[in-house]
Amino acid sequence: MAEGFFFDIELRLKIFENNYNSKSNLTKSSAITLLISAGILWSTGGFMVKMIVWPPLVIAGIRSGICALVIILFDKPKHLTFGKYTIGGAICYTIMVISFILANKLTSSANVILIQYTAPIYVAIFSFSFLGEKSTKVDWTIIIIVLCGLALCFFNELSFKNLSGNIFALVAGFGFAGTTLFLRKQKNGRPVDSVILGNILTFMICLPFILQDITFDFTPWVRVIYLGIFQLGIAYILYTKAIKHVSAIDAIIYPVIEPICNPLLAYVFLGELMTKDILIGGLLIIMGIVFRGIIDLKNKEALV
Repeated sequence: MAEGFFFDIELRLKIFENNYNSKSNLTKSSAITLLISAGILWSTGGFMVKMIVWPPLVIAGIRSGICALVIILFDKPKHLTFGKYTIGGAICYTIMVISFILANKLTSSANVILIQYTAPIYVAIFSFSFLGEKSTKVDWTIIIIVLCGLALCFFNELSFKNLSGNIFALVAGFGFAGTTLFLRKQKNGRPVDSVILGNILTFMICLPFILQDITFDFTPWVRVIYLGIFQLGIAYILYTKAIKHVSAIDAIIYPVIEPICNPLLAYVFLGELMTKDILIGGLLIIMGIVFRGIIDLKNKEALV
């Protein structure tokens, strides 16, 4: 029975790997599914980071080291590209992942989510000049709907006491936007190389802190291994595959499913009740994402 179970998992991973490495074009609807899946995996980050007792740079470094190994083993790159956009994406990615961990350790998850997810605004502003992808009135409408939903979910918990944590959350938002723009810029290349390099760079930056503060307790290792494999590794395998087939705005709006999952996880694992504001805000976010999907579907039908 167990052998059959693990064989089935191995077979499914092999099928996905073959599809991932296939040169055939991914449909936009499939790409959106990958983006939403990445957002769900990302949503476990803040929740899990707070459960690990290690210092933030130890978590950031080990998580990224594991992530780099996962992506390299999956992608099997013959070589890494070192173009200016690859390096730019790697730097933005490093800034994002380190700032995200620092922010989660220094301030509340609500602060991190609400401040970091201003990123769609930066992408909308710079996507035309950097990518030639013009943001429409519909794009801005959806961004406003999503931001209103986020505000309803988390504004009551927003605190300005932990200024350093809020600043790192803001920096993480800039990094997220920059990562999205640089990855999308490589739509005809290998955006995954930016993620591999970014994780290696993160690990190297954090290595002195790892050597100084790491412990070998079982529970933190289980949690950080989960973060490296699933929350970051598999999530970015999906994200870098999808971003070649959608606009930068799509790539940053559809994963906003992440903030909805955070209170759900807190409810399931920590018993934290979801307030009326969170339910209404979550509904607004879902409406924004569904509305975006309907517009995309109508645009697709109009082209047929």
